[in-house]
Amino acid sequence: MADDVRKIPLSFQRVPEDEMRSRAARFAEHARLRRSVRQFSPEPVPAGVIEQCIATAAQAPSGANKQPWTFVLVTDPDTKRSIREACEREEAAFYAGRASRRWLEDLEPLGTTPDKPFLEQAPALIVVFAQRHGDERRDRHYYVTESVGIAVGMLVAALHHAGLATLTYTPAPMKFLAKILGRPDNESGFIILPVGYPAADCEVPDIARKPLDEVLIKV
Repeated sequence: MADDVRKIPLSFQRVPEDEMRSRAARFAEHARLRRSVRQFSPEPVPAGVIEQCIATAAQAPSGANKQPWTFVLVTDPDTKRSIREACEREEAAFYAGRASRRWLEDLEPLGTTPDKPFLEQAPALIVVFAQRHGDERRDRHYYVTESVGIAVGMLVAALHHAGLATLTYTPAPMKFLAKILGRPDNESGFIILPVGYPAADCEVPDIARKPLDEVLIKV
């Protein structure tokens, strides 16, 4: 059966080893500058930039090439306000009792609260939905969480590379997103990415990443 699959030549450009090392080092250094931002400027983003970053994310690999994602770009102020209000209702319940004491203790150094003004401050929100199956239930999707997670990672990297700030925000539960944005029953809210420029007075928590020797094992 595999022999019957239509194939095309791979488009791949090999680069010299020195250039490989240089590219890897430059990308790693650029990635170290990425931070999660919760204070945004309302300044609009140049037209087409976010769409191009979403186009990059849509190149992610996926189980059986089902591409089980939908990206909803929200810039309408009323819709952003509705999303914020719904998120803050869920967050209030989370901080008031849904979260364990240990969870809240772990969040304390980050300074997060039930208030999410960034959902209105940011000029754009990207709401990512995971498609549990196709338009018909018999159209199965595979490794949906893994596939959409890879796409979101590529999206975050693309936005940072383009010169924008963002935040990975996951209110739970988030069933309200499908209702607000009119998404079909086969889609579930996966993550919200506020996108824009940092506010002039933006500050971020003083945290550090684990060193490479703590996260890399060579066998």
